[in-house]
Amino acid sequence: MAAPTKPKPVLEHYYNVKQACDRLGLSDEKDPDDKRGQKWLRDGVNKLGFPCLRMAGQLKFSDSDLAEIAELHRNRRHGNSVTRKRRMTRKAPLAAIA
Repeated sequence: MAAPTKPKPVLEHYYNVKQACDRLGLSDEKDPDDKRGQKWLRDGVNKLGFPCLRMAGQLKFSDSDLAEIAELHRNRRHGNSVTRKRRMTRKAPLAAIA
């Protein structure tokens, strides 16, 4: 029997921060100078640990990285909002006030 061969790694398409924001739909077409989506993506990498690669001092995102980031921020279908019963405050008895 032949030994199982190791599958070759598949090279994915990689995006820089601006291209990744465009791909995720975070860019504002009306205002090309708006950098909020890029800042959110960079902060997510540095503070929250979004998946990415660092190549030549740049952040690079693959299609699977962007899919994982989108899945992390998907809203739940049911039970998105938590409703809590309002706590009733006890009022002092009328006799104690007088």
